[in-house]
Amino acid sequence: MSSVTAGIPRRPLVLSDLIPGSLLRDVALVVSGAALTGALAQLSVPVHGSPVPITGQTLGALLVGAALGWRRGFVSLALYLLAGMAGAPWYADHAHGTDLPDLGYIIGFVFAAAIVGALAGRGGDRTPSRVIGTMIVGNLVIYAFGVPYLMADLHIGVATAWNIGVKNYLPGDAVKLLIAAAVLPACWHALGRRHYRVGG
Repeated sequence: MSSVTAGIPRRPLVLSDLIPGSLLRDVALVVSGAALTGALAQLSVPVHGSPVPITGQTLGALLVGAALGWRRGFVSLALYLLAGMAGAPWYADHAHGTDLPDLGYIIGFVFAAAIVGALAGRGGDRTPSRVIGTMIVGNLVIYAFGVPYLMADLHIGVATAWNIGVKNYLPGDAVKLLIAAAVLPACWHALGRRHYRVGG
């Protein structure tokens, strides 16, 4: 399908579509998204009794998915995951490798970024209320991978996993949702999103 129809540029689906370019742009966005997630991962607060810290990497992964779209978001977070497993020290607290009880959450970032990106492409990042709904879905995907992995790695039950892998992180998740709900619609407005029709 042509990028121009009747002289009108094709509607951008996600924020990164507003950046001109093609392959080189996509490579730069993918690498930058992984690097941003790694940088935000260093905003880390330990949680007493849990091997899983509260970090900014969840916010990074979800923002990257929303801004890059499902394909680029998936590849960007897959790069983050695989490079960290290979030795890049950009997980929380500069951790890396595969022997990590919270690795399941990082695996979840890959799929959450893709799903959030798909929802963003359908207008899920245009208004605060839509962003909150989109990010809730993304967080649920992360927990769907992270909690079972934590249970298997630590040999714990559901109740313990809830206590050390979910409960303490919900307030932080709420703050991250509010940040995303403020940032994404503001970016669309600042970049001229009002000139494009949502949907269709």
